[in-house]
Amino acid sequence: MPHFACEDQAGPAHGASAHLPIGPGVFIAVVGPSGAGKDTLINLARNMLQNRPAGAETQFARRVITRAADASAEDHDTMDEAAFAAAEAAGRFSVTWRAHGLSYGLPAEIDRIIADGGVVVANSSRAALAAISGRFENVVVVQVTAPRDKLAERLAARGRETRDDILARLERATLVADLPGSVIVENKGHPGEAAGKLIAVIEKAAARAALSGLV
Repeated sequence: MPHFACEDQAGPAHGASAHLPIGPGVFIAVVGPSGAGKDTLINLARNMLQNRPAGAETQFARRVITRAADASAEDHDTMDEAAFAAAEAAGRFSVTWRAHGLSYGLPAEIDRIIADGGVVVANSSRAALAAISGRFENVVVVQVTAPRDKLAERLAARGRETRDDILARLERATLVADLPGSVIVENKGHPGEAAGKLIAVIEKAAARAALSGLV
């Protein structure tokens, strides 16, 4: 399993399992620049998979973020920094990381799902990949991409950032090289097409996780 350089602080919760990496399930880390449509594809995939048989339990993890709830942003749980730090110290998170001045956490429950041979799909970050790859035995990275003009259009439509903020995000996006071994999903047309590619990754992971982690 490859390991990744970490551009911001990241790590497991204090209550981490003594038996690492955790398997035999599969963790699918969905990464990509802001505006690529990660949340849209994850939500579409979750809805489209509801009526399909799965080879293993599949959980779409809900992140905790130290950011106020926003209808234009992903559906997440919110904590202030003090509450987040207390939850982290109490071992309520599986993995935590910091990026863009915010703290992010994935619930400790996902450790049980992976240990039981299930699949966890999570909107993740390059900042978290080192901790994720060290914590879970089987990790698949899905990198969602989009052309620069699409990224700019989507970021502007959110209305959360200034023009300078958007330009800075676009500059960071152009500096990010393809992650080695990742699955590339280009989200430039109808989102259902890109969601279908994400679903194919999830179904393949669920099928192999069901075979007791023979990856």
